[in-house]
Amino acid sequence: MTALELEQSTDPGGPRPGTGVLRRHPTAAAALACLVSFTAFWIAQRLAHVTMIDLMVYRAEGLTVRNGESLYDMVATSAHLPNTYPPFAALLFTPLTLLGVPAMRTLATAGNLLLLVAVVGLSLRLADRPRRLPRPAATLAVSALLVWCEPVWTTLRYGQINLLLAALVLWDLTRKDTHRFAGIGIGIAAGIKLTPALFAVFLAVAGAVRAGQRLRSGAGPRAAWNPWLRQAAVAVVTFLATALLSALALPRDSHRFWTRIVFAADRVGEVEITANQSLRGALARLLHTHDPGASWAVLAGLTALAGLALAAGALLRGSPASPADGGRAWAAVACAATALLISPVSWSHHWVWCVPMLVLLGSEALDRTGTGARRWRVTTVTLGLLFCSFALWWVPHRWHQHQELHQNGLQMLLSDVYPLAGLAVLALAGSRLWRANHSPATRD
Repeated sequence: MTALELEQSTDPGGPRPGTGVLRRHPTAAAALACLVSFTAFWIAQRLAHVTMIDLMVYRAEGLTVRNGESLYDMVATSAHLPNTYPPFAALLFTPLTLLGVPAMRTLATAGNLLLLVAVVGLSLRLADRPRRLPRPAATLAVSALLVWCEPVWTTLRYGQINLLLAALVLWDLTRKDTHRFAGIGIGIAAGIKLTPALFAVFLAVAGAVRAGQRLRSGAGPRAAWNPWLRQAAVAVVTFLATALLSALALPRDSHRFWTRIVFAADRVGEVEITANQSLRGALARLLHTHDPGASWAVLAGLTALAGLALAAGALLRGSPASPADGGRAWAAVACAATALLISPVSWSHHWVWCVPMLVLLGSEALDRTGTGARRWRVTTVTLGLLFCSFALWWVPHRWHQHQELHQNGLQMLLSDVYPLAGLAVLALAGSRLWRANHSPATRD
């Protein structure tokens, strides 16, 4: 039972068999479905003997901080994985050292499942959904389905922090722009991992355009200062605060990270491996090379410009007074898709942003009737199946075996499913923005 079906089940067209309980107690029914789905998910993860290897790296980082050793010389687990995050993240990981490994893994799994529910709830709020159904019911129903997406599965398999980062950013973007602390979530997320900093850039771009509009209309400099510029400024100040705290607590590690490690993109792993679902990974596989070089820099630069323009344009088309409008939601997913595409390495589990993407596409389907609704439903289902298909793992792949450098056309298509999905989201955002600018009264 999807949130779409639950919302439609309240239509006064007459009851359907078996929908009586759902209509009377939608939240309880959705909670039961979510509990069953999460329990099955937990059992499946245990049967798969997941290692939660990244969680073990986080714990090793916390131990390194406690022992006063070098963060960027340490390697952890049998895979000899290095630390790639800013030192602020290691400070946050120190409490993991107070737990035994079994307890830590259990709490991490439970915490990530709760974070998934939070991300779904925030995504629904961002898309201004649902409108007939209690939001807790929709949140639990959608969570029961989207927990089976490959990015979510892999995030929990590795014990990753992607859902936490998405929740922090969405928490910011679903508050009013005028809120005193709007921007703090983005700043903290960027302090943990640099990629979310692009959200501050997109807010600054939108704010600068709005400031220019006000100045051209004759308003003074005071009126040009707007909530988006303020939110971007709060995010930057918060990010700088995380860097300052790290510098005070870990001066050697901070100096080394910001002068050397931050530029070592290949430290994260092999560029061409299937798990790397960024444009750089896709280009490396397409060109059969370990390093796509300048071609990637040009492609990433163009994608960044286009993605930021689309995100800022969508935000400017929306209502600046409300965080829950279509413009704000499309701006968020366009910026997220852009960040994932242009990052040197975007592992498949980084694509947990598929959750707000799918929620938004489903919302667009509900907003329309006739042919337009059918097109958006097909798009939503297609992308949903893609993210649940695990298709990128259908091709030959082994760590350090470089099999991805010898892929044929079909294998390259399968191993590039997320970059293609990200480009499709940007194309949809562009199409929607073009239609809004040229025929604002038209809804197809």
